[in-house]
Amino acid sequence: MKDILVVAKLKEGKFEKFMRFMQSEQGLNERRKIADLTKTLGTVSPDKSAIMFKIAVHDEDGLNSFLDGSNPVSKPIFDDVMVSYEIFELNKV
Repeated sequence: MKDILVVAKLKEGKFEKFMRFMQSEQGLNERRKIADLTKTLGTVSPDKSAIMFKIAVHDEDGLNSFLDGSNPVSKPIFDDVMVSYEIFELNKV
């Protein structure tokens, strides 16, 4: 497993829709396929235009698919809510 930081910028007013999907059974099932949800930490910017998640990923290709629009479950939502995202690999120092 790798610790990964994902920072995403959201379209204006789309935070609630993003969170509904991420907390839905469908969203949770897709996220379980790529990461250990018990180790996920998340935060949101004060204006709700950006989110950041630290996740313990066991399927990096699945993570990329989940975010880039090639996953058929996340694509419709992310096309509607996401502006951009960045992925960072975290290393302990």
